[in-house]
Amino acid sequence: MLRKLYDWTLSRAARKTAEAWLAVIAFIESSVFLVPADVLFLPMALARPDRAYRYAAIATIASTLGGIAGYLLGYFAYEAVAKPVLAFYGKLDSFEALRSCAGEDTLMMLLVTSGLSHLPPIKVVTILAGVAQISLVFFIVSCVIARGARFFALAWALRRFGEPIRHFIERRLGLIAALAAAALIALYFMLKYLAGTGSLTAC
Repeated sequence: MLRKLYDWTLSRAARKTAEAWLAVIAFIESSVFLVPADVLFLPMALARPDRAYRYAAIATIASTLGGIAGYLLGYFAYEAVAKPVLAFYGKLDSFEALRSCAGEDTLMMLLVTSGLSHLPPIKVVTILAGVAQISLVFFIVSCVIARGARFFALAWALRRFGEPIRHFIERRLGLIAALAAAALIALYFMLKYLAGTGSLTAC
């Protein structure tokens, strides 16, 4: 099923309505869809590098709006809607494990890592943020920064290096993004520790 979803998503890149599809995929990826928007974003940005930053802006805005939808699902309809969606994708156990230890600092870490590197999947974190009822403003700002950083970094790399960078991105992007997220998280907690306010909820 995943391969079919991947191929179906990729096929949207060649259509005249590709921008609209990018917005749709970025939106639903953040709440219910399995295939990341990168699958559509990469070939679109390579085909039209002059529009790469435009595509990055579309993906960032749509992904943030989709994240808000996931947040609202977790906040208002976890048992009725969000829980069956997580169960369908086999993410319910990991969600419940995260839910049991989701303190403010933990959620901060998850918002950064999921936004930059899909670890854990962003739909899990957006729903979790709603269940935990964290500040919606904080959630939106985190989504814009993390998702924007990912898409605009991809846009820059594709404009700068073109097709040769594509295979590197597809194979190594997750690792690079995870390392960048880890560095940011380490910096965040180091600053909190130096300020005497740091505490990480242990899972």
